Amino acid sequence: MYGDSATARKRVTQLREQAGDIRALAERLVAQAEAVPWHGRAADAMRARIKERAAHLRRAAGLHETAAESLARHVNEADTLKDAIETLEHKARALTTDARARIAQLEHDATPSEEDLQLAAFEAPPSGHKDWLTTTLPGL
Repeated sequence: MYGDSATARKRVTQLREQAGDIRALAERLVAQAEAVPWHGRAADAMRARIKERAAHLRRAAGLHETAAESLARHVNEADTLKDAIETLEHKARALTTDARARIAQLEHDATPSEEDLQLAAFEAPPSGHKDWLTTTLPGL
């Protein structure tokens, strides 16, 4: 199988939590700067600078959220493909097992169908491998 979905989903949660932490930090910095009992041009410049830095932190938080959403979409797509691989693998194994059984039950002078011969000769990709997505078999 490709990738550990549980680990990736955990990372999605971590990225979202980090985004919240960064956003909260930005708000705290601005609040602390506003609470400083200091007045004058230097104080105003300091507060403006803190607000500018807080905007950068908010952008970083937004990037964390974007990364979390992208990773979540990727994990969902990977899980969909892994499910499709599992379904194809299961169906192919049933088809090939049935074909081999039909061939084994034939009388000595009987000829198996072309479909059964193709199924019986099938060499399966490794379990869970992405090659299952491009496998073509009769009945699959």
